[in-house]
Amino acid sequence: MKQYQLESALLPQGWARECTVTVADDGIITHVDTGAGPDGSTFVAERVTGVTIPGMPNAHSHAFQRAMVGNTEYRLSARDSFWTWRRAMYQLANRIEPEELQILATQLFVEMLKAGYTSVAEFHYLHRQKNAAPYPGTNGLWEAIDNAAEIAGIGLTFLPTLYQTSDFGGKPLKREQARFAMDTDVFLRAIQQRLADRRHQSRARTGAAFHSLRAVPLEHLREAALQLRGLDAALPVHIHVAEQLREVKACRQETGRRPIELLLDSGLLTPHWCLVHATHATPEELKGIAAAAAIVCASISTEANLGDGFFDTTRFLKAGGCLCVGSDSQATVSPAEELRWMEYQQRLRKKRRAVLAADTEPHVGTRLWRDAAQHGAQAIGQPAGAIAVGRRADWLVLDDTHPSMVGATAQTALDHLLFAGASAAIRDVMVAGRWVILEGRHAADEALRGRFAHLMHGLAAPG
Repeated sequence: MKQYQLESALLPQGWARECTVTVADDGIITHVDTGAGPDGSTFVAERVTGVTIPGMPNAHSHAFQRAMVGNTEYRLSARDSFWTWRRAMYQLANRIEPEELQILATQLFVEMLKAGYTSVAEFHYLHRQKNAAPYPGTNGLWEAIDNAAEIAGIGLTFLPTLYQTSDFGGKPLKREQARFAMDTDVFLRAIQQRLADRRHQSRARTGAAFHSLRAVPLEHLREAALQLRGLDAALPVHIHVAEQLREVKACRQETGRRPIELLLDSGLLTPHWCLVHATHATPEELKGIAAAAAIVCASISTEANLGDGFFDTTRFLKAGGCLCVGSDSQATVSPAEELRWMEYQQRLRKKRRAVLAADTEPHVGTRLWRDAAQHGAQAIGQPAGAIAVGRRADWLVLDDTHPSMVGATAQTALDHLLFAGASAAIRDVMVAGRWVILEGRHAADEALRGRFAHLMHGLAAPG
């Protein structure tokens, strides 16, 4: 048990000064006292200066794609798109070995922590050996992600991802997709085993993912989803959906329905489902998602990088929808940038300012950060997202003496984080009651630097 005296903190009810927070040995907050000074217990509180806010859950990540960042920003043809980028992604996916993935993921997870992500949902579809054979025992690629999260100290929700077909209509996987293949029964057994193994771990959680409706036939998805619900009704379930217009068109041609329509018609959506992207959702589909209380994860930096399109954030929030963010392809690893561009997209479309402020919260930064943290924690099944009793102590501490924060009040601190470059002011980061970043540094920084550089030089060489 430990106590912390927070100089300034964002609590669910608003900003508070000089509050004392008690954290149990497992990292869960057991008491929050908003009066001045400790609560009279025998514990000596550790004073935390600056501005303390909830860490941000990263609701969508493909760790191996960190190796592509900056290496695909050139034109191959006048019609470059997501689909041409995907070919480069397949080439990388077919070269990665477990040892390399662990280095990549560890580097990435440390970068996430420094940027303000304190937990991550790893949407993982790289399952097999390079020759497409299953791993004979422990899955080395899955273990690499687990090890990386443990070394970095980030909260992890691992999402084994079902991937069975190359397109709508049950088309067989292509050769370059062979490492992604998984049978439904193997998928379900693996999740059941991980649930049993990780039930008592403080930072590790298990969920499940369906890559997309083009990669999992609807009848397989429905059967697996119902069985997952039987394993754990609160299991996080994620799916890519309606990211690309070509995907929407192909779905309509094959089924007569749009992909989000199919999901809504299935009756499967619950508050534990997370729809990733939903870029090309219609107004009625957005209302349907909101009515089901399912969550949408927007990955603005990736959606922009790949030319996906604009998610209609304003309409979705007006319908009562729940939004969170993720780094996806790692084009940008910054929750502040994801949320800034969520707002800026709407400003450009509406030709107005402060579009995503709310009547109950006029500060855009506070509204977006608070909501994305809470909904992100729900989406990935982590007990985080707020500084409150029963939640995990996943915190960021902003240095209020940093130039990007000078002049900020408590009410404008998160506006500075999103709109004034105050990501650079993230000084300390706590996960599950343990400091993992202090003064902007991680214990693994030096050891990682050389290994990561060597790996990246090797991956840049011809395969």
